[in-house]
Amino acid sequence: MPTDAVATTEISKRYGETLALDSVTLTVPAGSVYGLVGPNGAGKTTLLGILAHLRRPTRGAFEVKASQVGVLPDTPRFDPWMTAREVVELSRALNAPDALPSAAENVLEQTGLSQVSDRRVGGFSRGMLQRLGLAAAVIGGPDLLLLDEPAAALDPAGRREVLDMVAALRGESTVVFSSHILDDVQQVCDTVGILNKGSLVYEGTLDDLVRGSDKEPAYRITVRGDAAEVTQLLRSCDWARSVEVEGDVITVTAGSTVVMERELVPCLSRSQAPIVSVVPVERSLEDVFLEVTR
Repeated sequence: MPTDAVATTEISKRYGETLALDSVTLTVPAGSVYGLVGPNGAGKTTLLGILAHLRRPTRGAFEVKASQVGVLPDTPRFDPWMTAREVVELSRALNAPDALPSAAENVLEQTGLSQVSDRRVGGFSRGMLQRLGLAAAVIGGPDLLLLDEPAAALDPAGRREVLDMVAALRGESTVVFSSHILDDVQQVCDTVGILNKGSLVYEGTLDDLVRGSDKEPAYRITVRGDAAEVTQLLRSCDWARSVEVEGDVITVTAGSTVVMERELVPCLSRSQAPIVSVVPVERSLEDVFLEVTR
């Protein structure tokens, strides 16, 4: 498997007077689950369409290092007279003719459609159509899977099933996962690209993004009982930038993670108060998203 499954260089896409993508350069590591997030109209669907060779960029270049690509559009549609089984079997015949017939049964089961596999899809809800679209996309075991809002129309149980399927593909396939549901992205993606008004405003690991390497590290300390002693002790430490207390919870920040990790525990060990927990404060993906898209 190559190091990078997808690479774009200064891709732009214009529709008349509208600039949907503006010089987007990104890299998708092979075997990763790459989360593509951004406000409505940010250019996510346009970018996925280019990677799927369904649209052509106005300017720039891109490379997709995959022998087989599976695509799930945000609103998958199928001939209404076909059954779910026939849709998946057709996809198998076109994309994986050497796969065993049992492969269709397996993906129908994985996507929660085995009980309705012989129903005509004309009566399917949007959520069921999304499940079917995912089944048709993964049946051939593609090297690259492009998913546009795969869980948007699903109930919580259906979302969980789809997210588990996506997470299980890590290392076997490369997944580019577009979603406006930030919690879904945070659960399954290891690399994130944030689009805003057609521009890529962030790309990197989810861990770096959420932890915020350019922010002062913070820890939240929960004390059993009165937190006054621990608060006073922390405020006496010259490495502590700020110490805030609310009830039995104290939040302390430092100038660097290295200093915090070296000094915090020895400082707390000098206190007689019972320490219930010490945990790093991490920003949610939603917090970071709002910061970089303002």
